[in-house]
Amino acid sequence: MITVVLLITALCILAGGLYRSSSYGRVGFLSWLQSLVVALPWLLYFGLSILGIELSLVAILALLLASTGTYIWLGREMRELSGGQQGKIKSGDRASKIASGSDTSAANAKDFHPRNVEAGAPTHGKSTMDGSSDPVVQSAKELRENDRGTGQDPDTHDQPLPQNVTSKQGGFIPMPEEDLQAIKTIFGIDTFFSTEQTLYYNGAIFKGNLRGDASTVYSRLSKLLAEQMGTKYRLFMMDDPSFNPPKPMVVVLPSANEPTPSTRWQWLVAGFLFLVTVSTCMMAASIFQGFSLFENWSRWQDTVFLTTGIILVLSIHEIGHRVAANQHDVRLGPPFLLPTLQIGSFGGLTRIESVVPNRTALFDIGFSGPALGGGLSLTFLILGLILSHEGSLFQLSPDFFRSSILVGTLARIMLGNQLQYSLVDINPFVIVGWLGLLITAINLMPVGQLDGGRIVHAIYGRKILRRTSIITLLVLAIATFVNPLALYWMVVILLLQRQLDQPQLNELTEPDDTRAVLGLVALFLMVATLLPLSPELAARIGIGG
Repeated sequence: MITVVLLITALCILAGGLYRSSSYGRVGFLSWLQSLVVALPWLLYFGLSILGIELSLVAILALLLASTGTYIWLGREMRELSGGQQGKIKSGDRASKIASGSDTSAANAKDFHPRNVEAGAPTHGKSTMDGSSDPVVQSAKELRENDRGTGQDPDTHDQPLPQNVTSKQGGFIPMPEEDLQAIKTIFGIDTFFSTEQTLYYNGAIFKGNLRGDASTVYSRLSKLLAEQMGTKYRLFMMDDPSFNPPKPMVVVLPSANEPTPSTRWQWLVAGFLFLVTVSTCMMAASIFQGFSLFENWSRWQDTVFLTTGIILVLSIHEIGHRVAANQHDVRLGPPFLLPTLQIGSFGGLTRIESVVPNRTALFDIGFSGPALGGGLSLTFLILGLILSHEGSLFQLSPDFFRSSILVGTLARIMLGNQLQYSLVDINPFVIVGWLGLLITAINLMPVGQLDGGRIVHAIYGRKILRRTSIITLLVLAIATFVNPLALYWMVVILLLQRQLDQPQLNELTEPDDTRAVLGLVALFLMVATLLPLSPELAARIGIGG
């Protein structure tokens, strides 16, 4: 029944996507086809499973390879089509119209509203190209009035931009007029044609028109900013949410706004949580072996194998994050492991402590940990299934394999009719692999600053991530009626991980198609790991008596 509901939901989502894409012409239709191509193998697999038709592992891999190749081809077609359409616009004529005043579309754009900058930080002192207003004086006055009225700094809840520097009196120090005028000189008609400037806390927002490839334009503007101001300011390029569809805008903020490194106490807390996690992993290992470590500490040696396996998966997961972060020159804080008695650990929370250069870097950081940790876990699971035989160390009920579509399917393929017995003899590597996959899948949920949230953020942007975060939390709330672990994880997310990562320097350039496919595969494997087999479907494919 659950599988049927999910299939119907997926079809409804695809139908809604087709309707929405119709307004974007051929590019929108190709984008919808990409979604269909990615979802089609899974729709076929689950649809045929409902009918009692079991696909072989070779057929599943063939479908995934065909889907991946088609997805990449469609992406190339979209880029060529978009490039052709942009080439029809004569940038020089457009710039001449703006300069002469015959084109007033930019000047008549929506007034900038505080809540339109993602999180709602206040903006002050809007100025246009003629520089008729004095934004510094106006901004400073308004900020002082805000401070006197509220007695605190302006609200930065869910703030997407780096935290801003305050004065000794607690108010924000606006950007000096001479700095603003110097920064305005970096823009041009061949890069980003600025038509409007607005002070934003101690930085500035520049609205206008992007002229060229976002990545190339960002590199040129950053170089020009460094020549004008040295390392005093950072340049961010992102979507302006006050327009629908969003238009590019440039935000310049002081480098001093960047996140601060973790303190010694934070590292000590991380070390303490690691020791607690080792203890909870030993507790969980004892439960899987049919005894309580609380009551029988003399058998602690029996928990070493499973504990070592879980800690190894967590360590490889964290190493993956740090290798990717080092490649992009991004600093990470200590991993704060989250212990739990049921499965040993929920994984770790790792804070990004420097500015991320682009969405590709954010994807690599978010994806690399689950890729290595999940890959190792899958290897352990398959190795354990191969080594399992009559008389293996562990004996589990077939219900164990019903808890996950992915694990149950692999077990059915490799163990065959053994899953129809009342007890199944398995190798300890199966337990390690299953727990590792479960921990990886939990961290791949598309919400906030979890690995899955960073992947969705990198591929689809902030707007989509906010929606998936809400949906994920709603699903977890429903799941709490079935599994108390869902409640624990939902509380952790709400308290620690619900907010999105701060923006990347270049948020306009999306990751390539290969990364997009890898991210979608990771999210689908997350669903296949966390989603249980219904009793009817498990009986059809031969799991259980």
